[in-house]
Amino acid sequence: MSTDPLVVFTPSGKRGRFPIGTPVLTAARQLGVDLDSVCGGRGICSKCQVTPSYGEFPKHGVTVREGALSDWNKVEARYDEKRGLKAGRRLGCQATVQGDVVIDVPPESQVHRQVVRKAAAARAIVMDPATRLYFIEVEEPDMHEPTGDLERVARALREQWQIEAVTADLSLMAKLQPVLRKGKWQVTVALHKGHMDSTPRIVEIWPRLHEAGLFGLAIDLGSTTIAAHLTNLDTGEVIASSGLMNPQIRFGEDLMSRVSYAMMNPGGDAEMTRAVRDAINDLTRSIAQEGGIDPALIVEAVFVCNPVMHHLLLGLDPVELGQAPFALATSESLSLPARDMGLDAMNPRAQVYILPCIAGHVGADCAAVALSEEPGKSDDLVLIVDVGTNAEILLGNTTRVLACSSPTGPAFEGAQISSGQRAAPGAIERIEIDPATKEPRFRVIGSDKWSDEDGFDEEIATTGITGICGSGIIEAVAEMRMAGLLDESGLIGSAEQTGTVRSIPEGRTHSYLIHDASAEGGPRITVTQGDIRAIQLAKSALYAGARLLMDEMGVDKVDRVVLAGAFGAHISTRHAMVLGMIPDAPLAKVTSAGNAAGTGARIALCNIGARAEIERVVRQITKVETAIEPKFQEHFVAANAIPHKTDPFPELAQVVTLPRPSFNTGGDDEKGGRRRRRRA
Repeated sequence: MSTDPLVVFTPSGKRGRFPIGTPVLTAARQLGVDLDSVCGGRGICSKCQVTPSYGEFPKHGVTVREGALSDWNKVEARYDEKRGLKAGRRLGCQATVQGDVVIDVPPESQVHRQVVRKAAAARAIVMDPATRLYFIEVEEPDMHEPTGDLERVARALREQWQIEAVTADLSLMAKLQPVLRKGKWQVTVALHKGHMDSTPRIVEIWPRLHEAGLFGLAIDLGSTTIAAHLTNLDTGEVIASSGLMNPQIRFGEDLMSRVSYAMMNPGGDAEMTRAVRDAINDLTRSIAQEGGIDPALIVEAVFVCNPVMHHLLLGLDPVELGQAPFALATSESLSLPARDMGLDAMNPRAQVYILPCIAGHVGADCAAVALSEEPGKSDDLVLIVDVGTNAEILLGNTTRVLACSSPTGPAFEGAQISSGQRAAPGAIERIEIDPATKEPRFRVIGSDKWSDEDGFDEEIATTGITGICGSGIIEAVAEMRMAGLLDESGLIGSAEQTGTVRSIPEGRTHSYLIHDASAEGGPRITVTQGDIRAIQLAKSALYAGARLLMDEMGVDKVDRVVLAGAFGAHISTRHAMVLGMIPDAPLAKVTSAGNAAGTGARIALCNIGARAEIERVVRQITKVETAIEPKFQEHFVAANAIPHKTDPFPELAQVVTLPRPSFNTGGDDEKGGRRRRRRA
C-alpha cells in the first residue's frame, strides 16, 4: 500500500498527507493554512501564489525532489504571460501535489497579513477585516428551474465559498441583474459580516473579477480636528491620511461650550450634527481623491470619539453629558449603515462601526487608545496620556486599569494662543532659548534648518514664518522657564528683571518676543502672559487628571509614561516634563505613541476580532470622574506652578537645573501674573 505524499507549509509548519493530484490550495484549506484566494481556485486572482522548495529538509524529515508539484499548466502560463509570476512562484489553485513537498506561503498570499504599525514599535495588525471580496460564477436563469438572481448568487456563495446565507438591501438588488449580465454570470461581491452579525450582507457587486481594491476609513473625530486614514482592507496599507478642523469649533472651542450651545439654542444639537457630518463627507471625498480611488470603493468606516462628539455624530442630544451623572444615551459599540448617519460620500451601502465608550466623559477615543497601547497587558505601571482638547488618560498594568477624561482645552493644539496656529508649513515647531543671552532660535515646519543657520531664509522663502503650533508653544514656555524668563508661578519678568529687551511691556504684564517681521509686513510672534495662563490651565488639568488616577491606584510614581495624541510624536519629553504636563518619571521612560486613538481605529477597521476584544476590555476598565472628585481641584491648583508647587520632580532635577527667579514684587499670590502685577 502506497503512502500519500507529505505536504509541509511554511511559515506555519502545518503538515498533512494528501493523494497525488490534490491542488495545493485544497491542501492548504484542509489544513487551515493561511492561503488567500478570491476567485475560488479559477486561476484569475493570483492571490494564492506559493513557492515550492526543493532539497533536503531535516527539520521536516523530508526530501523534496524535482517533480514534487505538477508541471505548469495553460492557466499558469497564460497568467505569467499577461501579468508575470515571480521566479519560482506557482498558483496554488493550479499546481497539484505529486510527491513530498515543502511549500512557502509568502506574506502577500496570506489572508491575515501582518502590517507593522509605524506609530508603535514591534506591534502588528493581523488582517481580518469585516468586509471581503468573493469571486463567484452564477448559474444562468433557467425557465425549467425558476429562481431569482439573488437566490442564485446566494447559492453560488454557498457552493463555492461555504457561505450559508446572505442578505442584500433594495439598492443592491437594483443593480444586481445588469451587473450579472455584464459580467456574463461571473461577478465579484463584497460581503460585510460584523463580529456579532449572523448573516453576511452584500454591500457591492462588480462584473467579473474586481481588482480595484476595497477600502475603509479609520476616523478620529476630535473636538478640534478630524483625522482620517484611508486604508486598504486587503493589505492594511494606509493609502492616504488627511484631516481638517472640526467645524463645530464655531459653536464652542471646548466640549462643555457645545453642550451649552445645545442647551441654549433649540435645534442647536442638530445644527452641530449637520456641520460635522458635512465635514466628514468633504473629508471622505478629498481623501479618496488624494488616494486616487473612487469614493464608492470605501465600504467601511470606523469612528473613535469622545462622548460629546459621539452623540453629536449620531444626532443625539448631548445635554445629559453637561450635568452629573453624565449619562450616555448608549455606551455600547454601534454597527449601522453609513447612510443612516447622513454619510453619503462613500459607498451607499457602507457600514459604520463606532467603538464603545467607557463611561461618562471617557469615550470611544480612550477605548481606542486602550486597544492600541494595551495597558492591561503591561507588567510595569504605565500612564498613557492622549493629549488633546479633551485629554484621555489611562493608568494601569496587568492587575488593574483606570481611566479618566480631563478638560485641557485647545491650547495644546495652538488655539487660544496669541500667535497660535495649526501645525502647517511656516509654523514654529521647535524653539531653544540661550539661558545666557536669552536669544531664541527656532525651526519651522517645512525646514530642517534652525533660524540661525545658513540657508534658513532660503528654505522658508515660500512659506515664511507664520505663527507657532502646539508643540512650539509647549517648548517655548518650557524654554522660557529654563532660561529664567519665567518664574515658577508663570509670571514673565520685565526687561530689567530678565536682562533682555525681548521681554516687552504689554499692559500690566510682559511678553517675550520670538520673531518680529512687522517692518516687512510680516507677523510679530510673541508669547504673552495670556498664552502662559492658557498653557498653565491646560497642563494643570492634564496633570491633575493623571494624579487623580495615581491616588486611586495608591501610588506616588509611575514606571513609564506614553504620550499620545495627534501631535504626541512632536512633543519633546524633556519640555513636557519641565512644563509639568505629566508626573515626574525618568525621561528615558517617557515615550511617544503618536495618534494612538487613530491607530486603535485602524486596528478595529482591519480586524473584527479586535472589536470583540475592546468591547470586553472596556468592561474591565475603572472610570474615574474628574468633574466630581474634590481632589481634582486641589491637584489642579498645585499644578499651576511650573513644573509644580509641591511635587519635587526628582527625576527631572537630575537632567535639568531650573532657575528660581521671582518676578512677583507684591508678595506671594498664586492666582497668576495679571493679579500679581496689579499688586506690585
